[in-house]
Amino acid sequence: MKTYEEIQNKIEKGKAVVLTAEEIIDYVDKKGVTQAAKDVDVVTTATFGPMCSSGCFINFGHSQPKMKITEAWLDDVLVYSGIAAVDVYLGATQLRHNDPANMYYPGEFKFGGGHVMEKLVAGEKVQLFALSYGTDDYPLRELRTWITIADLNQCTMVNPRNCYQNYNIAVNTSDKTIYTYLGVLKPKMKNLTYCSAGQLSPLLNDPYFKTIGVGTNIWLAGAQGHIYSEGTQHTTVCQRSENGVPMEGSGTIAVTADMKKMKKEYVRGVSLKGYGISLALGIGIPIPILDEDILLKTTVKDTDLYAPVIDYSHDYPQKTGRVLGHLSYHELKQGSVNFDGKEIETGSLSSYTMAREIAEQLKEEIKKGSFLISQSFASLADEKTMKSLNIRSI
Repeated sequence: MKTYEEIQNKIEKGKAVVLTAEEIIDYVDKKGVTQAAKDVDVVTTATFGPMCSSGCFINFGHSQPKMKITEAWLDDVLVYSGIAAVDVYLGATQLRHNDPANMYYPGEFKFGGGHVMEKLVAGEKVQLFALSYGTDDYPLRELRTWITIADLNQCTMVNPRNCYQNYNIAVNTSDKTIYTYLGVLKPKMKNLTYCSAGQLSPLLNDPYFKTIGVGTNIWLAGAQGHIYSEGTQHTTVCQRSENGVPMEGSGTIAVTADMKKMKKEYVRGVSLKGYGISLALGIGIPIPILDEDILLKTTVKDTDLYAPVIDYSHDYPQKTGRVLGHLSYHELKQGSVNFDGKEIETGSLSSYTMAREIAEQLKEEIKKGSFLISQSFASLADEKTMKSLNIRSI
C-alpha cells in the first residue's frame, strides 16, 4: 500500500517511477503484480479524438465606451452571450453563420466552433462582431474588431462531457451510404468505425474510478487542468466483462483548463461530412499506484477490451437498444475484421499514435516534477443510470 503523499513526495524529489499504460503491461508480465506495485508509482493514460461536448468561456474585457454584449460571433460563429456583459461561451459544435448545413446533402461543414478554438490556441487572429440593445451604463450598441487569445482576460476550456469510458462501434446495414458523428459508413457493412485508444484510454484503466474523480489533475491539450464533475450522460450501470471493464458507453468526465497554456497540436477543429463540427482533443490522466488492485486494472490489454457493434442506419437513430455483437480493440486495430460472416474494413476516429505521444509527455512531466498528482475530493457518481427524454403531448 502507498499513499498519495508518499507518491507526491517522490515526484517532487524526482524519484518517482512512472510508466505508460502500454509499458506497464510488459513490466507486470516480467516482474509480477506484487513487485510491480512496489516499484511503480504512477501509470499514465491518454486519448486523442473528437469530443463534441466541448467549448470555452471567454472574457473579452471592456471596450471604451462599455458594451453589454447580447449577440456575438467569432469568425461568424455564434457564441452564447446570456451571461455577464463581456463573457461568452463558444461551443465546439456551433456552425458558422449561414452554413448551408445539410441543405445540400451531405453537407461539408467546413468551419465552426471547434475551428475557432483551434485558431485561438494557435495564436491566430479571430474576428469579433458584437451587438447590444444599449443601456445607460453600457451604451455601445455595435463593435467589430480582431482579437487573439493574448488579448483575452480569460479563455478557459470547460467541457461538460469528455473521455467516454467506452463507446460504440458503428456499422451500416442499409443499402445506402450514411453520414454520422462516427464518420462515413458504407452500405451493407462494408466498413465500421470506432473511437477509443483502447488499452491507453484513461477511464478503461480505472473502470471503477478508484483514483479518477472530482478534483483529479489532468493533462488537457498540454495544459494542467482538472476534472470538475462527472460528465453529462455519465453512467456506471452497464454491461461489464469479467475484468470489470465496461463493454458499452458508460462513464464520462467534465474537464477544464486554461486554453492560453494549451498546445495547438492537441486542439483541432473537425469537420464531419453530413453531420457537423467537432473538436479533437488530447487528454492524459495519471493513475497513482496505491495498491495491487489499482495496478492490475492498468494492465488491461486491447485483447480484453470489447465494444458493442451498433447499426447506425436503424438501431442507433431509433434507440432500439439492439446490439449486433462485440469486438475487441485488438481486432479493430488490425485494419479489417471478420464479423457476421463478412470481412469488414475498420477505421478509427481516435489516434492511437497521438494518445501514445500524450501518455509519454505526461510521464516525462511527472518524472521531472512539473506535473503533480492530486487526490480527488469527491467520487464520480456510482450506481448512476442515464435517463431518456420522454416526449409528452402538449
